[in-house]
Amino acid sequence: MQLRFAKMHGLGNDFMVVDMITQRSRLNSDQIRQLSNRNTGIGFDQLLLVETPRSPDADFRYRIYNADGSEVEHCGNGARCFALFVHNQRLTGKSNIAVDTANGRIVLHMLDNGQVRIDMGAPTLTPAEVPFVAEQQASSYDIELDNQTYSIGVISMGNPHGVLLVDDIDQAPVVQLGSKLTKHECFPQQANIGFMQIIDRKTINLRVFERGVGETQACGTGACAAVASGIEQGLLDADVTVHLRGGDLRIEWQGESQPLFMTGPATHVYEGQLRL
Repeated sequence: MQLRFAKMHGLGNDFMVVDMITQRSRLNSDQIRQLSNRNTGIGFDQLLLVETPRSPDADFRYRIYNADGSEVEHCGNGARCFALFVHNQRLTGKSNIAVDTANGRIVLHMLDNGQVRIDMGAPTLTPAEVPFVAEQQASSYDIELDNQTYSIGVISMGNPHGVLLVDDIDQAPVVQLGSKLTKHECFPQQANIGFMQIIDRKTINLRVFERGVGETQACGTGACAAVASGIEQGLLDADVTVHLRGGDLRIEWQGESQPLFMTGPATHVYEGQLRL
């Protein structure tokens, strides 16, 4: 059968997006790995599926698969592309779109300037709910790796994140250290690892090593987690610009139990079809 898809990106974090409402198909983990290959396939960081909602008050169900074929809970850059995709495909005409994910409900807001603002919900700080192995909640935690101690902020944005402060992201060992920390025993479900350089209280630089993918040009939930961690540690204000290698995101958070908002662009690259 022929499967129609779109190639999209959010600040260079790229996706294959598939409408599973007007067409029916299944992609197994082997097929996803083959399609994600940048030399022999389409090439992408994640596969995004648009599905019918399971609850009557949601507009869509949003599913995400990493390049290695593993399903994950959330993807902020992907959520913005999701919103643009369902508008482009005329699956909805709404400017506020309620979407069910594997870890709860998010609301996507299409702005007049073409950007998308997302209510990401309240960050999860309780270790057991991240999940993260710790005796009690703290703004940062010390973990041991290769005979060194690293201080790491731990946040869930629907998916688990660890955030390290660094002096210079250009010099940070993102791949070497990130590939080890993502699988650290303190993260039972693995984690995305962010390397955050604070410029001032309203600005940070960020690089993220994503579980199941590697370093990406941008990570939306990683930006949210980094800002939330910085605010929790008293290092950042409530409205922060995040500079990622693919571009900028705006993150707003008023503190614990409050919803966090992410605003940024989404870009349609091309449409195609493939024979399964």
